[in-house]
Amino acid sequence: MSNSARNILVTCALPYANGAIHLGHLLEHIQADIWVRFQRMRGHQVFFVCADDAHGTPIMLNANKLGISPEELIARSKADHVADFAGFNISYDNYHSTHSPENEYYTAEIYKKLRANGFIKSRTISQLFDPEKGMFLPDRFVKGTCPKCKAEDQYGDNCEVCASTYSPTELINPRSVVSGAAPILKESEHFFFDLPAFENMLKDWTKSGSLQPEIANKMQEWFEAGLQQWDISRDAPYFGFKIPDTENKYFYVWLDAPIGYMASFKNLCDKCGLNFDEFWKKDSTAELYHFIGKDIVYFHSLFWPAMLEGCELRKPTNVFAHGYVTVNGVKMSKSRGTFIQASTYLRHLAPEYLRYYYAAKLNNRIEDLDLNLEDFVQRLNADVVNKFVNLASRSAGFITKRFDGKLFSDVAEPELLAEFVAKAEQIATYYEEREFGKVVREVMQLADKANKYIDDKAPWVIAKEEGREAELHGVCSMVLQLFRVLAIYLKPVIPQIIERAEAFLQDELTWESLQRPLVNHSILPFKALAQRLEAKQIEAIVNETKEQFAQQQALEQKKAAQKNTKTTSAGSTTVEPIADAITIDDFAKLDLRVAKVMKCEAVPESNKLLRFELDLGDHTRQVFSGIKDAYNNPTELEGRFVIMVANLAPRKMRFGVSEGMILSAGTGGADLFLLNADAGVKAGMQVK
Repeated sequence: MSNSARNILVTCALPYANGAIHLGHLLEHIQADIWVRFQRMRGHQVFFVCADDAHGTPIMLNANKLGISPEELIARSKADHVADFAGFNISYDNYHSTHSPENEYYTAEIYKKLRANGFIKSRTISQLFDPEKGMFLPDRFVKGTCPKCKAEDQYGDNCEVCASTYSPTELINPRSVVSGAAPILKESEHFFFDLPAFENMLKDWTKSGSLQPEIANKMQEWFEAGLQQWDISRDAPYFGFKIPDTENKYFYVWLDAPIGYMASFKNLCDKCGLNFDEFWKKDSTAELYHFIGKDIVYFHSLFWPAMLEGCELRKPTNVFAHGYVTVNGVKMSKSRGTFIQASTYLRHLAPEYLRYYYAAKLNNRIEDLDLNLEDFVQRLNADVVNKFVNLASRSAGFITKRFDGKLFSDVAEPELLAEFVAKAEQIATYYEEREFGKVVREVMQLADKANKYIDDKAPWVIAKEEGREAELHGVCSMVLQLFRVLAIYLKPVIPQIIERAEAFLQDELTWESLQRPLVNHSILPFKALAQRLEAKQIEAIVNETKEQFAQQQALEQKKAAQKNTKTTSAGSTTVEPIADAITIDDFAKLDLRVAKVMKCEAVPESNKLLRFELDLGDHTRQVFSGIKDAYNNPTELEGRFVIMVANLAPRKMRFGVSEGMILSAGTGGADLFLLNADAGVKAGMQVK
């Protein structure tokens, strides 16, 4: 593989400045960071940038809800995001924000250039409008039934079930996510980017072989379906950049978000004296790579390259997409404690453990990655601690105590060392191709050979026999030579552990230094490079995540109750009157039980129903409950304890038999709240 010097700019998708970084985000940033660190080890010039995606209606509404300005909200988020990425050793050269002077400048300039080149169109359209909130609804603030596959609870721009794209006005039974109201149609002038004008260019780019096969195949489907003009404008109120020469129109967040890559790099250029045009001009020979999730391929493989082409800038060298993170085989869940935030993880575990586990399972295809928590503990202990770190710990003590901390004057087994070093180009190829799982497998196979060598030589036996000092010195030094090679190979994956190894070896580990064994070289006394993982540490993370979810729910319920109290006192609504009195005998007829939610899912054929599978201790039951509007993500209810009427006669419904009734409070629709039980309850307990 050629190793001539390269100029490379790498970006990750911009995290939205409206929430915490979680383990799903980290897959992408760790994947990119490993690749970047490898390229730097090979001597290439690499710039690694990212930013917060800081615009859009959700940020505006959340800031209003919190009683702060959008600027204050995004500043808080950026500080948290920077800390989280630093905690996981993500080696960004610059982390910026799309709400920046650089981004405002380039967004306006690109828009003006596209407009001057005839790629911006305007026309009056009918949009969904929330009559209660008095605002036009962005795509993601409308939900309804997919017009293609009829899946319910889908966003207004695309379906997460069948991956179809459409207009919000095509949704069946749409509703406002902001207020829950049925939206109305209202006319407004909007601006459109003429994406179909770039179809031939995009087809040629797809055939160039620079894209992942999965992306290229997906683009063919989009071409066959027909490209549509892209609405790039939004009406006030909106938090973002105002469109030049307009009064109340703003750029849609997805117009200025990818330009944030350019803005972050420009900010770095201004700070470090770099040449911005060298990386972005049309004839640039530099390489540009975007690491993204599969959910935003559409924007990065169609809109973004077309925009760049339309304003005569270079296109990405490649767009590397990855799949989602699941935990224990299922979607991350707050109620199960598996929707884990980066900061929660870092309070309990070293970042290197997650970096290694992700690397061990990553390849260059768009596949979901499962974080199996039990396997996580076993793999880290088996590979990092037992196979890798123990190589050094089993041999370093002899060097320190018997040979004044100095390695042998020669390589005891030059052929074995040469075998390890000979793997360098194969491992480098795997790194280059983002086949990190193959890197880990190759390195662990070498680690097995190194451990077999030390087991066969048994230095602890040699040390007890007189006249074998030189042999002991050579064997233990040889083990450290092999350890050092493995450390070089693993440096992009677990940089913090390798930094400690470099301090112990008193040697900077570079790719070139593979050819230079350490002889007559002094080392420091060995200190543990990594600790064994315990299952209780994982349990602590899961429990803390569950507690965070419970506290969040309690806070939301409290706010909702306060809101209802204020509304009632204002006279706009009334609390339902107390029903007629009953006797204790009447109440005794009800058998109320604590039930644990084992599974909860939407009923596709119904607008209101959720289907529950409930554990009552000695048996399970199926219950249908009309609370769909109140819980948009039903899987988050899984693991919760609810109260149900257990002796209600079964009711046969079109979707199946409902074997009870779950209790909730509220006025109906989105204003419904499931009743909670205190910690310590068990499924099947009777409520008295």
